[in-house]
Amino acid sequence: MTTIKDRVIDRLERKDAVIGIVGLGYVGLPLMLRYSDIGYRVLGIDIDPAKVKRLNAGSSYIEHIPGERVSRARDAGFEATADFTRVAEADAVILCVPTPLNKYREPDMSFVIDTVDALKGHLREGQVISLESTTYPGTTEEELLPRVEEGGLVVGRELFLVYSPEREDPGNPDFETRTIPKVVGGHTPACREVGVALYRPAIDRVVPLSSTKAAEMTKLLENIHRAVNIGLVNEMKVVADRMGIDIFEVVDAAATKPFGFTPYYPGPGLGGHCIPIDPFYLTWKAREYGLHTRFIELSGEINQGMPEYVVGKLMEGLNQQGRALKGSRVLVLGIAYKKNVDDMRESPSVQIMELVRDRGAEVAYSDPHVPAFPTMREHHFDLESVPLTPTALAEYDGVVLATDHDRFDYDMIRAHARLIVDTRGIYRGDDIDKVIKA
Repeated sequence: MTTIKDRVIDRLERKDAVIGIVGLGYVGLPLMLRYSDIGYRVLGIDIDPAKVKRLNAGSSYIEHIPGERVSRARDAGFEATADFTRVAEADAVILCVPTPLNKYREPDMSFVIDTVDALKGHLREGQVISLESTTYPGTTEEELLPRVEEGGLVVGRELFLVYSPEREDPGNPDFETRTIPKVVGGHTPACREVGVALYRPAIDRVVPLSSTKAAEMTKLLENIHRAVNIGLVNEMKVVADRMGIDIFEVVDAAATKPFGFTPYYPGPGLGGHCIPIDPFYLTWKAREYGLHTRFIELSGEINQGMPEYVVGKLMEGLNQQGRALKGSRVLVLGIAYKKNVDDMRESPSVQIMELVRDRGAEVAYSDPHVPAFPTMREHHFDLESVPLTPTALAEYDGVVLATDHDRFDYDMIRAHARLIVDTRGIYRGDDIDKVIKA
């Protein structure tokens, strides 16, 4: 006898299934494009009517995603909507919503919970629900499972619930949605089987795991690994600087070892939607089990202190020129959290700007990927990007190189800036007085 599970898998394999993606940002939008490219009809759901309008007009609001791709998807049947009742049309419902921290650095699950609450009354038999948002182990079972079963449908038999963490790396030309392996954990073996069928057509390699908890922990381990190693090298930077050693030279040298070492480079702090946030999801959940994740919390403390360290280096450089930070004019180069993208989530550059402003300096920024400072929940600047010219550079008392975009003319910056605080090792090996390594 054909089961509901068999019918769902068959629809997914024949590409008759409608793929619903909730949250059309840096994770959801590339996923939408991938499913559309391979022949699925995709329905996008987002609470932001401005995003919905732009997508339905065939344009993109993410710099590294061309509008032509969105337009092509629309012509192939993609539609965006802010109407959550339409989730009933989808055979697969993939949740790509934010999971930030609150002001106490504890998990803010409101976006996930509010989204599921908005959808749960419209779920139907034969759907697979996949959560991709990074979260603590147990979220899928504790928060999603009881909500999606409220209508009487049984997960594992009539509905299928999986956790499959996103692994997007915006702006990285070496990887795309298709080529990044996809971890999938199901609430039951049947859920896992359906989850694999959902992602297998779109992703080159699907990695099934025994449970949603294992998949949730996998994502946290990936990002904690990076956070801890970046914290280590940021601490090493401070020690090396005190000893008069260039940490970038040291990391480059260590990276020549062909085994047992992975190079991580220091910077002005952690940015993005994962690395500064995800470790604290585990530290919070671990407390429920009476555990204290000292190693993780220490790396977080070090990384969170980097913007202050950079501003201290700026003050040191200005003092050497007989100036105080208060009353100075400071230009921050790059306010995206990583090079060559327009993504500003959790950017340490913004924290540096706030610290400089709060100390009485006039702050400005230049970023070819962010023409105007966007509206943000916690950070407020009424600024536009300063065009980089020799004349403009010479007007500032100090320049903080915070994000090393390829589009910056570093020779021109070095020639015309009065003082450069280099947080990215661009001017490694330079001994000129006006370069302060931070």
